[in-house]
Amino acid sequence: MNSIKPVLLVEDDAVDIMTVKRCFKRLKIPNELWVAESGEDALQRLNSCAETPPCIVLLDINMPRMNGLEFLKQFKNLPLANKIPVIMLTSSNEESDIDYCFSLGVAGYILKPIDYEKFVETIEVLDAYWSLSELPK
Repeated sequence: MNSIKPVLLVEDDAVDIMTVKRCFKRLKIPNELWVAESGEDALQRLNSCAETPPCIVLLDINMPRMNGLEFLKQFKNLPLANKIPVIMLTSSNEESDIDYCFSLGVAGYILKPIDYEKFVETIEVLDAYWSLSELPK
């Protein structure tokens, strides 16, 4: 991903967390992967990391306590929100979810592949794109 800042994965499914970790290892992505298992956990993490915020947030929609949509509504009010792109990485292909996420300013919306090799390809493309992209300092 961009720079050596951490990547924040907001995901509650243990299998999906393990899959993303395996992809990072396989692709030799040097960024540390922070995991938050709900929107609440992610907001707490973001509020406590002002000096070293993540370079990107990978966000699922369907989570307990605070889902991804509720997280996005609160995230956009954080001072560092305009400096951290959010990519939806979710299984929801509901048009209303897609439209709503973009109305809240997400940088992308990607359906989680079921096949592991396709998941690796997806993370590889994300890594390449965000490695080339310039982000605000």
